[in-house]
Amino acid sequence: ATTAAMRLLSGASASRLPFLARARPRCVSRYSSASACRAASSSAAPVGDGGARKPWLFVGLGNPGKMYQRTRHNVGFEMIDAIAEAEGVSLSSMQFKAMVGKGRIGDVPIMLAKPQTFMNASGESVGQLVSYFKIPLNQVVVMYDDLDLPFAKLRLLPKGGHGGHNGMRSIINHLKQNRDFPRLRIGMSLCQSLFSFSNIVTIV
Repeated sequence: ATTAAMRLLSGASASRLPFLARARPRCVSRYSSASACRAASSSAAPVGDGGARKPWLFVGLGNPGKMYQRTRHNVGFEMIDAIAEAEGVSLSSMQFKAMVGKGRIGDVPIMLAKPQTFMNASGESVGQLVSYFKIPLNQVVVMYDDLDLPFAKLRLLPKGGHGGHNGMRSIINHLKQNRDFPRLRIGMSLCQSLFSFSNIVTIV
């Protein structure tokens, strides 16, 4: 993932994915460790421009509407809101059925997106965003809840299947079955309170 994801989520393995260059290193997840922060910072490698840089797209999965707020399925939305707050990005426009914000981390362009299609149709939005902005799939980071992981455990993977998650299933379908994009799985085991996951994205 990009340094942005790792700054928020550096409790996940810092060696799984490449990092963007020159982004400001700072860990803000409640569950970050100092050693993980250092690993994330030192792993950054220069990236050649080769013309205009394509933005990194961070997608948080969830369901729109007040009735779904602060439920376990919306932890992806919560994570995007946390990144937006930390980086001063306004999620102020609606594009391709998603609330979208654009900004930079250091000199690296980023896009944040919260699909408004409802979870099971997330791919309708993500597929259009990727296609329109011509974003390489290895620069698309999808964040979503995972009931098979213990509460607050983060698992960052460079690629993989949908694992039975309907939002991810929809995204893979709309990317023509391509699974080669990073994903951050956020532990939401049902043995925990559905309303206590806000601790995961508390900025410190």
